[in-house]
Amino acid sequence: MKKIKTALVSVFYKDGLVDVMERLQQLGIEVYSTGGTLNFIKENGFDVKSIESLTGYPSILGGRVKTLHPKVFGGILARRENKDDLNQLEEYEIPSFDLVVVDLYPFEETLSSTDDTGEIIEKIDIGGITLIRAAAKNFKDVLVVPGSSMYGELINLLESKKGETDLEDRRYFAAQAFNISSHYDTAIFNWINPGNIRAFKQSILDATVLRYGENPHQEGVFFGKPDEVYEQLHGKAISYNNLLDLDAAINLISDFQETTFAVIKHNNACGLASRKTLKQAWTDALAGDPVSAFGGVLAANRTIDRETAEEINKIFFEIIIAPSYEDDALEILKTKKNRIILILKSFKFPDYQFRSVLNGALYQEKDTVTETAEHLKTVTRITPSPEQVEDLLFANKIVKHTKSNTIVLANHKQLIGSGTGQTSRVDALKQAIEKARNFNLPLEGAVMASDAFFPFADSVEIAYKAGIKAVIQPGGSIRDQDSIDYCNEHDIPMVFTGIRHFKH
Repeated sequence: MKKIKTALVSVFYKDGLVDVMERLQQLGIEVYSTGGTLNFIKENGFDVKSIESLTGYPSILGGRVKTLHPKVFGGILARRENKDDLNQLEEYEIPSFDLVVVDLYPFEETLSSTDDTGEIIEKIDIGGITLIRAAAKNFKDVLVVPGSSMYGELINLLESKKGETDLEDRRYFAAQAFNISSHYDTAIFNWINPGNIRAFKQSILDATVLRYGENPHQEGVFFGKPDEVYEQLHGKAISYNNLLDLDAAINLISDFQETTFAVIKHNNACGLASRKTLKQAWTDALAGDPVSAFGGVLAANRTIDRETAEEINKIFFEIIIAPSYEDDALEILKTKKNRIILILKSFKFPDYQFRSVLNGALYQEKDTVTETAEHLKTVTRITPSPEQVEDLLFANKIVKHTKSNTIVLANHKQLIGSGTGQTSRVDALKQAIEKARNFNLPLEGAVMASDAFFPFADSVEIAYKAGIKAVIQPGGSIRDQDSIDYCNEHDIPMVFTGIRHFKH
């Protein structure tokens, strides 16, 4: 055990500092400070010595240099078991700092609130980050508190052990310190070096321990801030798989501006429709695959009203997410205790995404392209009608968010069948057709969307024989002409987007 006798306190945020100072004074711990922190401590009636009285140097360069001095860092880094170190402390009249309480300038907060490069640069902390690293390095002798988020733990420690700490305590606080400092440096790097695909750095401090991972025998943790994305109104804790489905649902529903309802199962849409009313959108989305909808995730881009809630409540589902809910609709949906009800906040996905692969990570720009009529190039002699163009674009939005290989069939802005994650495009098409037929959905006059080009004409031939009357695909095959020729021979308009939407 080591007793805390001397502390260095220098913080940007003063919230909670009075409580810390009360405990330090009660324990008779001598405190050094500087700048605004020194004034704050004095104004609140606590005893404190200035760093300047120790170093003999004032704060200079407008506060850029306050604590960067051998007498400060000597007192932090001195090894208490090393006689030479202790002799030098005595020779130069340097106190041994047993506790360092420090935080960092608000770099990320500044970054999110301004584009002023000068202001952002001034929030790159030098003294604070150096104090944190020095104290954390010397955790054998020094307790470091790297921010106000740890004041509660510090106070509990001071009270329970009466101003003493053991090695386990100091190691724990040091680990948190390096966690914070590495996160801070990552944020600075990603700002100063944007879009550099040769350097991958990610740091997320917020973590939620989940019930388990993808399966019950796997541990799972979510690193992120879910409260920035949604507000949970009701239901059990969200699981690993729930988060995967929510990610798919929010990405998908965000691409639709009309009143739309989607049903997600295993990250893919099994039902989706755009209609004039939300109730009708729900009815037609459910009709797309009422079997798969069981236990699914529901997503809407409009307020859930009472009439829609009454219909939704007739089936079992795990999660619903929407921008808002009418009060009586919410009461209906809350009748199931474990049902998860979420409000989708105004939220923008990051521009880049990554996933673990082998012993590293894949990192790429997010697929943010959502085709419009201007993207379409008619490659057949027949041009699709305006109604067909609407259905083609509708189907193409779903394709973008469906696992490859995929085919999506749609009719009057209703998903009537999809083939997902297949090893061949023909298999995907056959699966989509079979699903539509199983639920008696209208294939005649429907449209087909593909996430990638057709290497042969077999897919358009199968589609035509099933009743498909228009096709949208990226194009780009050396045998594109085979598909074009077949469509021309059978009066099927086909458009190319020039953009592939693989989703593995």
